[in-house]
Order: sequence, then structure tokens, then C-alpha cells
Amino acid sequence: MTFLITWGLIGAYIVAPEMAADTFGEISGSHPFFFLATWSPAIAAVVVVSRSAGLSGIRAFLSRLLMWRGSAGWAAFILLVLPLVFVAGSLIEGGPVLAPLPPEGAGPVVAVLFMMLFLGPIEELGWRGVMQPLLQRHMAPLWAGLVIGATWGVWHLPAFFLAGVVFAEWSFLPFFVGNVTLAVLVTPILNRARGSLLWPMLFHWQLINPFWPDAQPWDTWILVGVAVVVVWWNRDTMLARDDAVTDVLPAPRPSIPRAAE
Repeated sequence: MTFLITWGLIGAYIVAPEMAADTFGEISGSHPFFFLATWSPAIAAVVVVSRSAGLSGIRAFLSRLLMWRGSAGWAAFILLVLPLVFVAGSLIEGGPVLAPLPPEGAGPVVAVLFMMLFLGPIEELGWRGVMQPLLQRHMAPLWAGLVIGATWGVWHLPAFFLAGVVFAEWSFLPFFVGNVTLAVLVTPILNRARGSLLWPMLFHWQLINPFWPDAQPWDTWILVGVAVVVVWWNRDTMLARDDAVTDVLPAPRPSIPRAAE
């Protein structure tokens, strides 16, 4: 379902660009079709949960967005280490510490930052919300992360043939390796937070923060090294399913009996 929505919408602009543009307008990062294509993992996740558990299941599924439990270490990783990777990658290739601001100042960039909150992070409802728990029922978290990362990378492929979006300026292979690496990195974050979707969404938001400089492909290679360290450090939980999250719907909290009157 995810591939059908995204590849169908974007494919129309690749196969018949003039007809698609005349019918639906020029594609861009703010086009409604671009949002739908980006949201397809979430749309598929909600449909699957709805068919399996109904409206109450959707409510339970979305309650994972409100789970704050996590660790200070992973919060520091998201807030500090990821930005440092982009800065280091940019400096290696002789770029700036931060992305250059437009003539209008920081205001438009802040607006884009909040718009991004409703793009990439929404994908996590599908990738980490449904796909990761289901895969971890059958394989260790490391292998689940690798499978999701490869799927995630291939899913982006049509955007590299689409003019008017940032992907058209990138090389696919480093991006694909980056997707696999990032999926591995976010795996222990999801499991440590016991299935919270908040932390993977914040992780994803940090990746597309417009204040960070474009450091491809150096940021990818740095992240590969970081992922190797993270997997080795967490090897007990990454290579075994004992503590892996396998529930798409969080278990209901046990009721507390009322005191006898």
C-alpha cells in the first residue's frame, strides 16, 4: 500500500510530466501530492490497524505518540550528536557550520522547520509504528532495522527522478546507505522507549532540520561509523529479541481496584 500510493503519485510526474503538471500543477515540496506521497507509510499503517482492531485500535495505536518514556542518553544523541554529524560532514567538504539563511532571515527557515514536522516524521507511524514491531516478532532488532532501512531507501527511489525536489540533486547510493544506517540507529531508540513513537519522530525531524547544512555524502559515512559503535555498544539487545518491542498496540494499563468501602 505504501509503495502503491507513493510510486503511483510520483510515477505520474515521471512517466508523463507535462500531462501531470497540466492536470495537477507542478510538483514541489509543498504540493499536496508530495505530502500524500510522504504520508503513505502512515496511511497504510492506519488502514492496517483499522482493519485489524477498528477505531479503538487506532486510538490505542496513536497513544504511542504520547509516550514520553525514554532515556537521557538517547535524548542527548538526538539533540546533540545528530547535529554534530551534519556540522562535521559539512566542515569536511569545506561547507558552513549552519545552512545559509535566506535574505529574509531566520523566520522562513523556522516556518519550514515546523512544516517539516508534518512531513518526514509522520512516516514513522508506518516504519517504526507497524513494520518494526511486526518484524521484531521474527528477527533480532538489528536485522529488522536493516530490512526497514532497505525498504525505506528503495521507497524513496522515484523522488530521485523528479525535478523540483531536493532529492534530484543527490546521489542515490549514499542516500540508500544513509537510510539503512538511520533505520539501524533508530531501532534501539524505539526499543529503549518501549515502543514510543515520539522519539523516532523527533529523530526523523532532526534529520530534516533545515538549519543543518547539506553534508552529503560525508554525513552518511560518519553516521555509518556511529552506527557501528551503537550496534557494538548495544549488541546484547540488538542481536536478541528478548527486549524488543513487538506490540503494535500498547498493552492496556491494568485497572486499579477501588478500595473497599
